Amino acid sequence: MSEQTPLDILREYWGYEAFRGIQSDIINSILEGKDTLGLMPTGGGKSVCFQVPALMLEGVCIVVTPLISLMKDQVQQLKARGIKAEAVYSGMMKDDIVRILDNAVFGAYKLLYLSPERLSSELFLAKLVRMRRVSMIVVDEAHCISQWGYDFRPSYLQIAQIRHLLASAHVPILALTATATPKVVEDIQKQLEFKERNVFSMSFERKNLIYVVRETEDKGGEMLKILHGIPVGSAIIYARTRQQTVDIARFLDEHGISASNYHAGLTDAEKEYRQTNWTKNRVRVMVATNAFGMGIDKPDVRVVIHYGMPDSLEAYFQEAGRAGRDGKSSYAVLLYTDHDVFAMPQRVGQTFPTIDYVKQTYENVAYFLQVGVGEAQGRTFYFPMETFCRRFHQFPVQTNSALTLLNNAGYIEYHEEQEFKSALHFILRKEELYRIYETDAATDLLIQTILRTYTGVFAGFVYIEETNLAHLTGLTAEQVYQILKDLHHHRIIDFIPRRSTPTVTYTIGRVDTALISLPPIVYEERMEDLKERINAMVHYVTSFDTCRSRMLLNYFGEGSSSDCGQCDVCLEKRRTVSQQKSDFQRAIGIIRECLQDGMPHRLEEVRQLPISTNMCEEALRYMAAEQQLRVEGLKIVLVEETENL
Repeated sequence: MSEQTPLDILREYWGYEAFRGIQSDIINSILEGKDTLGLMPTGGGKSVCFQVPALMLEGVCIVVTPLISLMKDQVQQLKARGIKAEAVYSGMMKDDIVRILDNAVFGAYKLLYLSPERLSSELFLAKLVRMRRVSMIVVDEAHCISQWGYDFRPSYLQIAQIRHLLASAHVPILALTATATPKVVEDIQKQLEFKERNVFSMSFERKNLIYVVRETEDKGGEMLKILHGIPVGSAIIYARTRQQTVDIARFLDEHGISASNYHAGLTDAEKEYRQTNWTKNRVRVMVATNAFGMGIDKPDVRVVIHYGMPDSLEAYFQEAGRAGRDGKSSYAVLLYTDHDVFAMPQRVGQTFPTIDYVKQTYENVAYFLQVGVGEAQGRTFYFPMETFCRRFHQFPVQTNSALTLLNNAGYIEYHEEQEFKSALHFILRKEELYRIYETDAATDLLIQTILRTYTGVFAGFVYIEETNLAHLTGLTAEQVYQILKDLHHHRIIDFIPRRSTPTVTYTIGRVDTALISLPPIVYEERMEDLKERINAMVHYVTSFDTCRSRMLLNYFGEGSSSDCGQCDVCLEKRRTVSQQKSDFQRAIGIIRECLQDGMPHRLEEVRQLPISTNMCEEALRYMAAEQQLRVEGLKIVLVEETENL
């Protein structure tokens, strides 16, 4: 272990003078060799919790995260600080993966980032057992390992097993998540085989975040009102479908608010271009599906608007938490209609289609891929979802759910969006290239850079990385992408952009459809859990008597003794109390005016005054208690102030 203290490392590499929140507690726990679970809300500084001890301990720290964009960004930042780090994820060329893993075996890195599906690959497992020393295993987005988490991923279940393959007697595991209910917290520790319960948690309370729920039939008008009412800072609008992101962004642009859209179907170059425009404030609003936001740390997001209801409070809390990272007052607004609430329970059927439907999907996939019973174990197939659904008259949402259930049950490995690198092949021979095609300076620079960087581009397709070419040429990734498309259009190259393509891998040979079964932990129990999460989401949206912040904190097992005082519920309560006080004072004034002549008045006469019955009775009781009036039989008389002296 390094002789430097954690604070020394923090100052040297990050330039900070002190740790925040529970960072120091987590780091000390890991340095003591303890399995540790850290519950830290979005923006809590999770990466420091493993990057600092990784630099202090001998060997390589293995970081498992499903967020490819996040691991790329962190590796880039670590390298910029002089820290040796690399990442292995889907879509990389095999030669690159082998090179990185071989270097890891010989201790070339302090941190090695892996996507979860790599954990079960034969190549990784073969290299893992040869690694001289693994200092720790980090599990980011640890809720994904729990079947009760809102984003369960079966590939995470391999994590506990890899520790058994390591040569070191005990390699500590650090699990980190921003969203976990008490049930999920316990399950994470069970699945990762913690030696003892060891949990550190920050408060989930965001005091600068103002939660608002608004029912409206005119969501477009409400969005405009909100964005015009908060004229500074940037915004995120979460929509449920890709088409909605396109429509909403266009709507905002037409009404004078600059907006872009983002979803998983875009190419990497398009994603990077749009995200950069938003990050650099060239565009104010990002309209996105839940594919946007992981690893995004833009401090001046003043408002996050949910155009529809998320499936769970976990998802809502994480997405809403991207507002106000700088600590300034910000808003999380959820818009809904009666139809949205009515449609929520229907999501259960979409996520858990009938078992007969799942079986039929399994059989249709086999016909589509031409796989016979007992065949295809270990084989991976591209799976064009739209073509399949068109041919077999199935709906994409239910088909995706059926494939996910078959994945969770162990029959197949289904990746909804497996990433594949961009590839190109020069059609023209080198000597023909400039004789036939006249290029501008940027195109010429890019062609020359490709020819210097990659070999075999005239012989066949070669994988390329647009961001790397952008770095080498000084062009933007979007410019590189557009030039390559132009070269493809002019038949200079064949260009296949980076894409996310569904894949199906048969983990066991195809079985007879009649033998397909889904265990309760995969189907019935998880379906009941989804119902509970949906009910909690509906309760949050339709409840107007409990503070929003308090509801969220209670859901995550953190009690709160006080209301936030600023959410829509709290503000309405304050307005109601203020109005009641005003009505009460008005009632007293009317009664005093009636009794001002000093003569006794019958109670029935007073009760006929223009005051509500309840308010009149309350005012009379108060005035009697304060000796402002005197009861004489069935009549009352106003008491002058001098009588009370």
